[in-house]
Amino acid sequence: MAGKTAKSAAPKSDRVPPHSEEAEKSILGSIFLDSDRVIDLCMTRGLVPESFYEPRHRSLFEVFVQMNRENRSIDMVTVKDRLETLGRLEDVGGYDYIERLVDSTPTAIHAEHYADIVFQKYLLRRIIDRSREAIDRCYESDEDAPIVLNKTEQAILEISQTQHQPLEQWDKLVEGVMKEIMRSYETKTGLTGIPSGYKDIDDKLQGFKPGELVILAARPSQGKTSLALNIAENLAMPTHTDPDPRPVAVFSLEMSSESLVRRMICSRARVSASKITGGYISRAHNDALTNAATALLKAPIYLDDTAALEALEVRSRARRLKRNYDVQMIIVDYLQIMNFAQYSKEGRQRETSAISATMKAMAKELKVPVLVLSQLSRNPENRTGPSAAPKLSDLRDSGSIEQDADVVLMLRRPSSYPEDKDHADEKLAIVNVAKNRNGPTGDIKLNFFADYTRFETRYEGVDEPGAAVTYEDEE
Repeated sequence: MAGKTAKSAAPKSDRVPPHSEEAEKSILGSIFLDSDRVIDLCMTRGLVPESFYEPRHRSLFEVFVQMNRENRSIDMVTVKDRLETLGRLEDVGGYDYIERLVDSTPTAIHAEHYADIVFQKYLLRRIIDRSREAIDRCYESDEDAPIVLNKTEQAILEISQTQHQPLEQWDKLVEGVMKEIMRSYETKTGLTGIPSGYKDIDDKLQGFKPGELVILAARPSQGKTSLALNIAENLAMPTHTDPDPRPVAVFSLEMSSESLVRRMICSRARVSASKITGGYISRAHNDALTNAATALLKAPIYLDDTAALEALEVRSRARRLKRNYDVQMIIVDYLQIMNFAQYSKEGRQRETSAISATMKAMAKELKVPVLVLSQLSRNPENRTGPSAAPKLSDLRDSGSIEQDADVVLMLRRPSSYPEDKDHADEKLAIVNVAKNRNGPTGDIKLNFFADYTRFETRYEGVDEPGAAVTYEDEE
């Protein structure tokens, strides 16, 4: 009615939660007819006793699962005996109800369809429960809105994580692996993953593989952000050997997007950022910067510089970027700045473990490599000689980072350490592959140009990197 404010519809608290009594009965009846197959089918689909809405159906399914684990035969006599022993026969409706279940299910052929219906209804009930909890939290909690939002996202995400994914068919897996092998044979590169743009890194890792968590760790000011951005540029820019650009997502929890873009332009143009801030830009520098910016305009790089992100929020945003832009790699800078509110009160080590596990789960879910930057502890600075090189035990805050990671890269520049035997070589940077779940480990030498924060492939006996692996001439 005009002139009056419309009122929101009151929530219908008298609604019956989603469920299908017929499907629940049919599943239980099917178990009596073909217990081994139907229970295995239920387990594969992810059914648990709580998946059944009717309490008596829930009790019956729980008994079926227990008997199956004990390798007991399941029929009307054995089930009746077990229920009487537990004192729960009357709770499920007595022997007459069990008989009706069997009589109403003439065949177990359609058990998979019934299981799917039961699971779908259970999933809807869980969503409703989490939504109600979110509504209550909004009205009653004193927490800030972003925290409430993160808890709500986490609760919904936990529902998604409990879903059982169907097993991939063996023939499809074999075909997929053979395609990788044939591609390696045809290209003669040996790569089975996404190339980093650095020959020696790719030789060790065979590229960054989908589903892998890669940790790039270093002490501050060693260049880990620069190396990550260089890799992002290499992936997103077409080259002679790899003409198709790959979309890359970069989460920068420390630096602003403007700072990162400025660094990338200067790096590609090979112009020192200090020249820009000091106003010492020649015409040649200006032309190089313009060309670099023009080339980077076409790069499918997606930057998110939101500070202090929750790990689950990173995962949520990454999921949207994958869906909208089909990103092929995700870079997170860096792990120790992320939060995980649920575990924050249990200590930083427990919180870091949860963050690390979430990053690994994100890589597997989205089927892309995830490169996460990480700080090292001060231990390398307290050691001398060869032992000063970073070790896996130097990963800061949690040993679970090492456990979750498929690849761990340790970056150091000997020029930063006066006692290092290579201290005089200001360009030398060493990337130690400290862990490689699917390949060799060892040191990789790169050139690092500090003036414009750029890493390039290093050739033994050659001071400057070869033109074949640089990108200054590519459009």
